[in-house]
Amino acid sequence: MTGAEQTPSDAAEGERATSDAAQSATAEASREAEDRHIPVALSSASVYPLSIHDAFAVASDLGFDGVEVMVTNNATSQKADELIHLAERYGQPIVSIHAPTLLLTQQVWGAPWNKISQSCKMALEVGCDTVVVHPPFRWQGAYAETFAHGVRDLAEAFGVRIAVENMYPWRVRGRETLAYLPHWDPVGQGYSDVTWDFSHAATAREDSLAALKALGSTVRHVHLTDGSGRTFRDEHLVPGRGTQQVAECLQYLAGNGFEGAIVAEISTRKARAAGDRERLLAETLEFARTHLGQTVSR
Repeated sequence: MTGAEQTPSDAAEGERATSDAAQSATAEASREAEDRHIPVALSSASVYPLSIHDAFAVASDLGFDGVEVMVTNNATSQKADELIHLAERYGQPIVSIHAPTLLLTQQVWGAPWNKISQSCKMALEVGCDTVVVHPPFRWQGAYAETFAHGVRDLAEAFGVRIAVENMYPWRVRGRETLAYLPHWDPVGQGYSDVTWDFSHAATAREDSLAALKALGSTVRHVHLTDGSGRTFRDEHLVPGRGTQQVAECLQYLAGNGFEGAIVAEISTRKARAAGDRERLLAETLEFARTHLGQTVSR
């Protein structure tokens, strides 16, 4: 037998070593997943028509891990110093800034690029690194044409993540209208960072799990909600009350190295009786904790 030949026992030992190494790597990955705590935050939009102050108070009372601030016509939402005061008072860090890129906030902070620049600046001031934006409306001309490159350049300039949110087609008399450019669907658009919203996906009748897999590591941020898929309206239901595979999506994200935040963004506008809003939000938080594999507080 030459020195290059290998006995059966040598081969078996080598296989055992390879198997041990694979098991060790798997165990290490499992430990890393257990150690990684995905924050579950509350969007200030979830308490509308109540105030930003109320959003921080409710987030603290219910045990959320932070707050996403949607910049609106509300003066407090536009002032970093006041937001920092609320975050410190209620022990709720600001995890993201939602830029005023909605139809209802077209007058806030002026021109489209200024809206995003101001949002990036505010994110740095309040101590977070994620800015959520909607894609441009098709009538926004040069802004829409340069959007993909523009958000990449601004993100690099400010050192933040600008996460472009999935939207949905508008439908007029049953016909779809392309309202957003370059598209309402971020899949295939080449964005560095994406926000995935389950209510928007339901309105668009998209398969969220397939989309998340296609988007891969570009999924930076998630708006936790749901939708029936039976209407053209953006419903923002409590997760689990619609048709999206929200539970499976959270489990997928938790098991595949997701490094962003899960943000509850449900509609509570119809809450009437005392405590109704809090119950809806508590149900949403429990849903997130359960399907992310986190401890659920009772």
